[in-house]
Amino acid sequence: MTGPIEISLLDLFGVASMLLINAGLSLALKLGLGRKLLLTSLRTFGQLTLLGYVLLPIFETRRPWLVGLLALVMTAIAAREATGRSSRRFKGVWAGNFVAIFVSSLVTAVLGSAVFIGVEPWWAPQYFIPLLGMILGNSLTGVTLGLDSTLTQLDEQRTHIEWRLAMGATWWEAARPVVRRATSAGMIPILNTMSVVGLVSIPGMMTGQLLGGTSPEQAARYQILILFLIAAATALGCVMAVLWATRRLFDDAHRLRMERLFKTKR
Repeated sequence: MTGPIEISLLDLFGVASMLLINAGLSLALKLGLGRKLLLTSLRTFGQLTLLGYVLLPIFETRRPWLVGLLALVMTAIAAREATGRSSRRFKGVWAGNFVAIFVSSLVTAVLGSAVFIGVEPWWAPQYFIPLLGMILGNSLTGVTLGLDSTLTQLDEQRTHIEWRLAMGATWWEAARPVVRRATSAGMIPILNTMSVVGLVSIPGMMTGQLLGGTSPEQAARYQILILFLIAAATALGCVMAVLWATRRLFDDAHRLRMERLFKTKR
């Protein structure tokens, strides 16, 4: 047998029926998750189906400007999601998230495609877009956690930070513990994933390649490569977002400006 086994729409509808287990548990335990489960399931089906149709002409035409346009759209959506998931915001938070995610994800994706995998051309959509998508998804999580931790700490530890400023500390000296803890929080998911990969779980990329007929050895190497790229992108993106948020809440006179921060309805 060569190539992956094709999955029909009937197969998808069949596996979707297994979500009835989730719905039953929600009803039995009165979790109130029935509507959310339905909406997220429909979004998953619709978004991935649409992605398949969008990628088809991009893969066939192999136009670099189409690849670049899709990369920008994906990054903008990732920045929007990172902003929307935070319990607190400030003016310019989306721009900071966009730059952090764009720079960290693009740099690592280009290095992965052009240098480590050696794709010719480096923007070849069948390699670059899936690579960028996996990096973006994980970088998004790190940026979200790091940003939310930063803003929460600055808000809840305002008195302590202002005391340090009053004692002569610069904004960086006063906020450095916040930056350190926020960055650690943003790195937790990828570090947890890397610590159990191959022992508890077989990640999605390796699973897809195995199902597609790639040898286990090569599939493992590709998975190692993508995990290392994700870890690098997550660290870089998280640090950039955390530093941007921290600096925006201090002025040039090293004063904490909490009036710039506002809570959001979630």
